[in-house]
Amino acid sequence: MNRIFGTSGGRKPKPTLQDAITSTDTRTASIEVNIKKLDGELMRYKDQMSKLRNGPGKKAIEQRALRVLRQKKMYESQLDQLAQQTFNMESAAIATENLRNTMATVEAMKLANKEMRKQYGKIDIDKIENMHYDMEDLLEQANEIQESLGRSYAIPDELDEADLEAELDALQLEEEEEGTSYLADLNKDPDFVDNMPLAPDEPAHKEAVKTTG
Repeated sequence: MNRIFGTSGGRKPKPTLQDAITSTDTRTASIEVNIKKLDGELMRYKDQMSKLRNGPGKKAIEQRALRVLRQKKMYESQLDQLAQQTFNMESAAIATENLRNTMATVEAMKLANKEMRKQYGKIDIDKIENMHYDMEDLLEQANEIQESLGRSYAIPDELDEADLEAELDALQLEEEEEGTSYLADLNKDPDFVDNMPLAPDEPAHKEAVKTTG
């Protein structure tokens, strides 16, 4: 039947929301041109009426101006309707785009959830807990080894402060006695000399040093 009557088998694509918005914008632009043209006519009639006196001629021009003004009001009403339609369609387009983005986000979250379940299914919590306990035992053993290696030998765990101070005083006393004995040995005459002779140029008694004021 389609071949007999010559109709095409293909169907025309349905207009989209963006197509409707574009068509409405075109109509709006056309109406704005008509309104601008009517404004020019009204300005001309206004100029003519300002130059005429009251009479049939001025009355006729007023009637023409009123007719043009009615047309302008009609176009302005259509313009308001088209503006509202465009606003509604643009709002619907934004809502549609937001819904599309939301659906894409939901699908992405579903895939991520599925992948996370798949990955977590490979993890054995008991093995992780056992590994954690093993690490604690190893660290505790390592600390015990370090303490054993750092242990001091031949040093008592507790020392009496009074004993330490007494030992320190004894060491100081020994040092003082050794120093005194050493000085005495230096001043003592050698064993092989009976008496040290005096130097010939050295007087027996030194003169007292006079001090000047």
